Amino acid sequence: MLNGTSQFLLSIEASRPAFMIVMGLFLLVVAWRLVQGRSGWAARLIFAGALLLAFGYAVILPLYHAGKIPVYRPGFHVHGDPSVALGWYVVKLFAMNAGWLLFGLGVCLHARVFAPTPPTLAPAPSDGAAAHSEHQPA
Repeated sequence: MLNGTSQFLLSIEASRPAFMIVMGLFLLVVAWRLVQGRSGWAARLIFAGALLLAFGYAVILPLYHAGKIPVYRPGFHVHGDPSVALGWYVVKLFAMNAGWLLFGLGVCLHARVFAPTPPTLAPAPSDGAAAHSEHQPA
């Protein structure tokens, strides 16, 4: 039988911070393997976005769930200094949103989504059609 403490430790709420830490580090490792040996803006943007996301997922969000960082909600009372809560809220927003923006932009550049497409030319007439039209009487 499980007692109250071990039942809480096996719950979804208790495992969420550990999952976020693993997810942030896994994202960083995958991005590092993706850009390994490459240079250019795509690789830099992918890795910069992965660093911001790893910081957000592996450090900031678990600290929020542990209660070490005061939660800022507009219109609600903040326990502690409101400027500290607002500062951490801005750090969390910047890390997560800028991280996804840079990571996504880097992946798009890597996949050449923004590359200009070459102009399409009309197909040249085949030699048989040109020879056939020359022999027809006018």
